Amino acid sequence: MMTKTPGYERYSYEYFMNEALKEAQKALERNEVPIGAIVVCQNRIIARAHNLSEALTDVTAHAEMQAITAASDHLGGKYLNECTLYVTLEPCIMCAGAIFWAQLEKLVYGADDKKRGYRLIRQQILHPKTEVESGILQHECSTLITTFFKNKRR
Repeated sequence: MMTKTPGYERYSYEYFMNEALKEAQKALERNEVPIGAIVVCQNRIIARAHNLSEALTDVTAHAEMQAITAASDHLGGKYLNECTLYVTLEPCIMCAGAIFWAQLEKLVYGADDKKRGYRLIRQQILHPKTEVESGILQHECSTLITTFFKNKRR
């Protein structure tokens, strides 16, 4: 169980990852790669996003990028050093760079991305203070994206 600021309800990593999965489902319904993300600050969701690359014809419109932008707008600042990003798939290198520049306090993701995930790079590309938790609802996250690509190939 994750705890933060006293006085706020306490939610688990699984609770927030389920919220990110809801965003991934929205992407799926729009025929986007089903990846969802949320940003949490003081145990409250301040941003929700999903992939919009097809809708916006923008290769940078990943769920993480959309969520970081929305959270920064919500807080009125570019640094998210008191926030946690929950995303259903391990971020790519581009998104990891954005996580670095936003100085996120924590990254929590569901499924590993063995083809394009940021961990393929040998050097540390996240901010040194960013904590990482992985494998949260891994089965649910990986099943959603695997099924999407299997259906695309039919």
